[in-house]
Amino acid sequence: MRGRNDGGHSKRPVVLFCVMVVCLCLLFLYFSGSNGQAGSAALEYGTKFSRSLGWGSDGDGDDGSDESIFGTGDANDVKLKSFPVCDDRHSELIPCLDRNLIYQMRLKLDLNLMEHYERHCPPPERRFNCLIPPPHGYKVPIKWPKSRDIVWKANIPHTHLAKEKSDQNWMIDAGEKIKFPGGGTHFHHGADKYISSIANMLNFKDNIINNEGMLRTVLDVGCGVASFGGYLLSSNVIAMSLAPNDVHQNQIQFALERGIPAYLGVLGTKRLPYPSRSFELAHCSRCRIDWLQRDGILMLELDRLLRPGGYFAYSSPEAYAQDEEDRRIWKEMSSLAERMCWKIAEKKNQTVIWVKPLNNDCYRSRPRGTNPPLCKSGDDPDSVWGVTMEACITPYPEQMHRDGGSGLAPWPARLTTPPPRLADLYVTADAFEKDTEMWQQRVDNYWNLLRPKVKPESIRNIMDMKANFGSFAAALKEKDVWVMNAVSHDGPNTLKIIYDRGLIGSTHDW
Repeated sequence: MRGRNDGGHSKRPVVLFCVMVVCLCLLFLYFSGSNGQAGSAALEYGTKFSRSLGWGSDGDGDDGSDESIFGTGDANDVKLKSFPVCDDRHSELIPCLDRNLIYQMRLKLDLNLMEHYERHCPPPERRFNCLIPPPHGYKVPIKWPKSRDIVWKANIPHTHLAKEKSDQNWMIDAGEKIKFPGGGTHFHHGADKYISSIANMLNFKDNIINNEGMLRTVLDVGCGVASFGGYLLSSNVIAMSLAPNDVHQNQIQFALERGIPAYLGVLGTKRLPYPSRSFELAHCSRCRIDWLQRDGILMLELDRLLRPGGYFAYSSPEAYAQDEEDRRIWKEMSSLAERMCWKIAEKKNQTVIWVKPLNNDCYRSRPRGTNPPLCKSGDDPDSVWGVTMEACITPYPEQMHRDGGSGLAPWPARLTTPPPRLADLYVTADAFEKDTEMWQQRVDNYWNLLRPKVKPESIRNIMDMKANFGSFAAALKEKDVWVMNAVSHDGPNTLKIIYDRGLIGSTHDW
């Protein structure tokens, strides 16, 4: 009996220890699964997928599943490994604009202010360390300029807008392809005719929107599938077509597939990632934005972005409808615009076009206490990354006020002419010109190297990840491409030089 009792006592600690180990393991699996469930699931699926294609193997049968992609960590034995491919359910993942992540993390955002459409990046444990796969059936994109009007449906398998906007000619489901007739909510009969009508309202020569090269950069807010921006290109005008990642599935992806410059973003609570005085024209066609909210803060953001003498073309029922609510909105918008020193350049049919003043005279002559106020002297209108909008008017710098305008050359001379704002960065005209020449030589060499392997028409959308003054993009002027110039938020603010050259881009945080 004593022997059996001793044996029973000796086993109890072992059993308890085993139970504790099992419980700890279960807790570890539970918490690690809840914190990194999405990432681990994607990696597991993607790793299997990549192995099936032979991408995850180093060629000798070892899939390296227990190693870092950079090898063993020994500096003397670096061994590169392949990234796995994400779960194909994530083929349209946009990490910092992922609405599913917002819901899963239960972020407390103000939907009325569009905060849920602004950038919210995942914490480290929820990030994907894998390659985003193309959708099933993906095909080599149709080449520009045909792509403006037709794309492969397999590349963007969404036809929701074709049904919802069927009476407005946004897009047409045509079997294996999707066609874009050039229509929009406000311009059913084509963006080209609508653009000509805007030029006509402004008395531009021959109804050509570029105004003999003086109108080059455009911001299209709530752009839909970017047909407005697509049809501007033939007039040597380039638009930053802006739309959120909302219920209208993949508007911006449609635009990019078509070869049209576009950017995912929203007028919410943060400044748009563009410097002050970047655009000659802002455009909103039935964009469903409440311009009167928060003391007109969204119209004031457009004001920050418009150059001296810049235009805001607004096509919406408030500009022409006669019901009581629309008339109330129009009256309040008109009052706000007047207090901002905007004047109506033309109002015709269903469109009104306001023009911004050329200098500070109107701002200085307003009665004391007029709202919106001028921004504080210490405010930097070019500081944009993560900066909250302010309901104030951005006055012109003293030199621009005296000049009565931006001082920019017409396009295409603008591309290579040193812009006045170089002085803000203490950069000389000579340094600017040398940078332009250097990049022209480099790009010519790049193109010669690519020519034997890559057909020129197979390249359309380009990103310059460290754009500096935009000379790389400038050197591509004669090519049928466009460049998204990215400038780091924590370096020299050269993006305003890029816009002053007639190019486009965005501040970013890599």
